[in-house]
Amino acid sequence: RNYSSPETEGQLLNSFIRYFGDSLERKIKRMPLIEETVMPGDSLLTLPVVIIGNGPSGICLSYLLSGYRPYLSPEAIHPNPILHTKLEEARHLSIVDQDLEYLSEGLEGRSSNPVAVLFDTLLHPDADFGYDYPPVLHWKLEQHNYIPHIVLGKGPPGGAWHSMEGSMLTISFGDWMELPGLTFKEWVASKRRNIKNDRVMPEEIARYYKHYVKVMGLQKNFRDNVYITSVSRLCRGKDDEDRSEVNENISTQHLEMEDEQKSLIKRNWEVRGYQRATDGSHVPFCLFAENVALATGSFDSPGRLQVEGEDFPFVLHSMSDFGAAISKGKFRGKADPVLIVGAGLTAADAVLCAYNNNIPVVHVFRRRVTDTSLIFKQLPKKLYPEYHKVYHMMCTQSHTVDSNLHSAYTSFPEHNVLSFKPEMKCVLQSASGLKKILKFSVALVLIGSHPNLFFLKDQGHSIGHHSNQPITCKGNPVEIDPYTYECTKEANLFALGPLVGDNFVRFLKGGALGIARCLAIRQKKKHELIEGGDGGGDGVP
Repeated sequence: RNYSSPETEGQLLNSFIRYFGDSLERKIKRMPLIEETVMPGDSLLTLPVVIIGNGPSGICLSYLLSGYRPYLSPEAIHPNPILHTKLEEARHLSIVDQDLEYLSEGLEGRSSNPVAVLFDTLLHPDADFGYDYPPVLHWKLEQHNYIPHIVLGKGPPGGAWHSMEGSMLTISFGDWMELPGLTFKEWVASKRRNIKNDRVMPEEIARYYKHYVKVMGLQKNFRDNVYITSVSRLCRGKDDEDRSEVNENISTQHLEMEDEQKSLIKRNWEVRGYQRATDGSHVPFCLFAENVALATGSFDSPGRLQVEGEDFPFVLHSMSDFGAAISKGKFRGKADPVLIVGAGLTAADAVLCAYNNNIPVVHVFRRRVTDTSLIFKQLPKKLYPEYHKVYHMMCTQSHTVDSNLHSAYTSFPEHNVLSFKPEMKCVLQSASGLKKILKFSVALVLIGSHPNLFFLKDQGHSIGHHSNQPITCKGNPVEIDPYTYECTKEANLFALGPLVGDNFVRFLKGGALGIARCLAIRQKKKHELIEGGDGGGDGVP
């Protein structure tokens, strides 16, 4: 098939031309598409940065790469005197241009990544102690610090926030969900909305992120409805002769240039995928990037029990599917309870949703109700009364207290699901080994979710802390340099957000800071090398 027609060159090519300017338009007749012969060494088509994922992680990184720089505010005094002294030492420099390891030293917070803790305490000083201090930073747009980049996302800016269950409140305060340069309160006021609670609906947060991209002038960097199919290393030359034989029409000049560019080629990435057009058709594309940043979040693949019968259509794995079943009236007149598996906040949301719709619940989870690692133990009762209501029921309405099922809710702590049966029955096993069979109307398995890095070699298993195991946000996050967020096992590949264990928006912003600083330093060195050489080359400015 020939993908070089104007229809299939499509929106991505046109937008890239607008993005890079007239000089690129004069040099590029068409964008390389998925089935065309392409030249990995063609620096004209090489982007400095491709960001995969357009949720808050990708948005924040785009903000910093667009040239926005944080400085210590003139009148600001950080409540941490040691940190404030360090900030004063280089007040004339933006935080991006300072030594992040030095600034982070000695700080403590609810993230294992030191730069995440640093940036959070600059944006929300002493927030974990209940204070509502204003940020000590102010922002300047410095055009000369702009690093060309593109942000690729499946939907509108905001990522998974657009698909979250809309009836539940966020676990974090609205202020903690905000991104640099635009407070959530300012956005709410501009929309003339009256939000009484400090915690807000996910749909409000999704709207805020979408508006943020527009008001901050980041739209030119974002491409929606884009699906990535592969991200791989470019490697051509003596160790890739097979591909050279296929590409018979590659010019001799290009092949001669290749030896000179070999170090650059090995550092670059090939990003392939397709963009869904308005008519539903798929427009394939191929991009080259010096650096790739993974900001895909953790909502791609719901956690599974891996038990017999889990693929039955009456076993659901998302709150949205449960909400859809309720809205369609599937529980009307049903006497059997909904079976909810899991002891996290999403499972608690499902319990509340069922409870509020008068649907009886059987709640199964592996831990003891006294387990100190349960999330409910970490939430203040006054701020999260609805979750403590669920936790109270988990403790007091257990099947161990009363051998009969309660009419509205019954918990089964320290139980595992062994299997689901076609007649809508579930086999449970207690910690002591006793088995029990329960009848249910719908089962809802909510035991977390995992990122899906299928587009990487070996699905990204090689870049985690534990090699050859799937990447998970808690057990096996991507292994990174703590200050640059570059993968320790793959140069020029970066990761941030839930992929590196930062599940809260408060902390994922630190990843954007670390990556922006690393890329700014490398960009500066690159320009110095070019200026120190013969000044030639056709690279992207």
